Amino acid sequence: MAVAAQEAQDHKHRGFWTAEFPAASEWVQDQMMWLRTLLLLGLVGRLLDECSGHSSEDEDYYMQELLSREHYQRVSENGAAPTPATGKQPKTRSAASKPAGGSDSAPVKSGSKKSEKNKKAVKGSSGGDALISESSDCPPLGLETLKIDDFQLHASSMRHYGLGPHRGRLNIQGGLYEDDLFDGGWCAGRNDPLQWFEVDARRLMKFTGVVTQGRSSLWSSDWVSSYKVLLSNDSHSWVTLKNGSRDLIFSANREKEIPVLNVFPKPVVARYIRINPRSWYASGGICMRVEIMGCPMPDPNNYYRRRNEVTTTDNLDFRHHSYKEMRQLMKVVNEMCPNITRIYNIGKSYNGQKLYAIEISDNPGEHELGEPEFRYTAGSHGNEVLGRELLLLLMQFMCQEYLSGNTRIRRLVDQTRIHLLPSINPDGYEKASEMGSELSGWSLGRWSQDGLDIHHNFPDLNSVLWEAEARKWVPRKFHNHHVPVPDWYRSTNATVAVETRALVSWMEKIPFVLGGNLQGGELVVTFPFDRTRSVTVLREATPTADDHVFRWLAFSYASTHRLMTHASRRVCHTDDFAKEDGTINGASWHTAAGSMNDFSYLHTNCFELSMYVGCDKFPHETELPEEWENNRESLLVFMEQVHRGIKGVVRDVQGKGIANAIIAVEGINHDIRTASDGDYWRLLNPGEYRVMVRAEGFSVSSKVCTVGYDIGASRCDFVLGRSNLSRIKEIMQKYNKQPISTRQRLRQRRLLDT
Repeated sequence: MAVAAQEAQDHKHRGFWTAEFPAASEWVQDQMMWLRTLLLLGLVGRLLDECSGHSSEDEDYYMQELLSREHYQRVSENGAAPTPATGKQPKTRSAASKPAGGSDSAPVKSGSKKSEKNKKAVKGSSGGDALISESSDCPPLGLETLKIDDFQLHASSMRHYGLGPHRGRLNIQGGLYEDDLFDGGWCAGRNDPLQWFEVDARRLMKFTGVVTQGRSSLWSSDWVSSYKVLLSNDSHSWVTLKNGSRDLIFSANREKEIPVLNVFPKPVVARYIRINPRSWYASGGICMRVEIMGCPMPDPNNYYRRRNEVTTTDNLDFRHHSYKEMRQLMKVVNEMCPNITRIYNIGKSYNGQKLYAIEISDNPGEHELGEPEFRYTAGSHGNEVLGRELLLLLMQFMCQEYLSGNTRIRRLVDQTRIHLLPSINPDGYEKASEMGSELSGWSLGRWSQDGLDIHHNFPDLNSVLWEAEARKWVPRKFHNHHVPVPDWYRSTNATVAVETRALVSWMEKIPFVLGGNLQGGELVVTFPFDRTRSVTVLREATPTADDHVFRWLAFSYASTHRLMTHASRRVCHTDDFAKEDGTINGASWHTAAGSMNDFSYLHTNCFELSMYVGCDKFPHETELPEEWENNRESLLVFMEQVHRGIKGVVRDVQGKGIANAIIAVEGINHDIRTASDGDYWRLLNPGEYRVMVRAEGFSVSSKVCTVGYDIGASRCDFVLGRSNLSRIKEIMQKYNKQPISTRQRLRQRRLLDT
């Protein structure tokens, strides 16, 4: 009936136009036909978009605005309370108190429930929307983590492209040189109160605060000291946050590096947010780095679909862990998997905190003959927190998957002795976590308690080896491997962190084959050497003798990471490592003496690489599920590379293993040595290799060993017989006689001749 009534009404209207305006009747009918055609095409296009699984972004945003305009206007009327606001740097804002993200299933419990009380977590749902926290502690939008892309950032003006709005991200770092394409922040083209920096959230958000920094620069000092905040739902009509009848002015930075958080008196709902600088450093200009805090509004109509949303199905504890909580979580994992895990410590930090590691193996606590040893370390820089949490997630994941019968994990655990050391610098972590993920800045907590960079605190063995090579001592007088640590370094007066001493002892004790140290602040994998041969050169490719192997190892991690090799991803700071497949020689990036990677390669058998696992050193814990998905496969694939190359046991004719035997591969000027039981592992790429083995008192043996393309090291055993000289020495010692040297024999012959 309603349809019939509507048709009658339409017919009446058409009759009215025909009777009153006969000349226009035909024109109106043509226009009506044209409108019907457009509407039909629009519906067909919409239907095609829906059938293909996505719809136009612009249509989504437009529909979202239409649906929510009334709601926004109602909320924004009461959005700001008449109270003043000032810049805050709350010391009580710890990382552990933030909302936790993750899957809907119950995670592994770590024993601490304080952070869960009186709080509703912000977590992803299957529909792509997030629930809003009951508190005002909303997570960051993602300027620092690059979730907000360059096209969502706008500004009134810019000094030049390298200081455009796309550079106005919290903690972004500038290059060594000014006025290039990668400067450290957004800078307005003019210094006046009409300038603004704008973020388009592309959906309705409940904004709760703003974090600001000044410009990152070695040569300039620029920051904003106060600003206003404006909000809009259409980018045309703007509402300023008020203090009663006056505009609310927020106090901002007093220098360029320390982040300052301003929390709004009340959360406000909008799509667009602008920061309008009102005052700035007198000797500088208007320059900012920004992060916006906000919770996405629920969208029951689901018109907005978040692009590239990543969710995880792993049932893990996705949150930041204090030192006590980390230790408790290790205990929980150990209790869940007592047959394959063991907790131990390698030493203590400067403040006396134990450096805990967890071992994962089918026979924890002992080295098995023929089983390679692998290590992951993290947290040498205390403020690079993501690596620490990834290792805690990895140990949970491997325990759960082993118990569930995952064949890949079971094979890895049964054939490998795995060591995870999640926090090398717990003292530095405590400094960073006290301020929280958005307020710790770029360097707070990086160094040890006594002010040392642990990752670059190892002895510089590169210069020792290169000097020996220059004097042509290698290999007759000086080995090309197992370069000894200088005596001065081991003295108590040496400037060496206690954490570094513990690492050196650990690395010398266990015959590691492959290792990775997880870093933060970039997306790249670096491999040795980390120091250039020339002291005056800051960047120069400095390959090792195993450069091809290192490049493969680096690529195995980078290529399986979700973002490292993505051609369209934005650079974190200044370097586009995606052009190099997400890998780079350490010295090609920046030279640094005494790195953990170089020391491991030159002093032990272990090939060590650095994985920079995220642009954000200290991501908000709501980002941890996605970061886990980004790195999970890479972490597993890199561990599996310990089984690439050749392995075997070097024995004497009685079948006893020979320790410290030298394994040399023809054409590669870097040797390794056997472990205490005579077993060895030599990482090599696929191919045929002539391998020679020598040991003191034994004859030299060699054979051709073939490395295939499949994962699994090729077996290449050696049996060494005693050398003639060693037999003579044994006989002479048995009868308490010393062998006559060649020089003495010559002298005796000369006396006899005379």
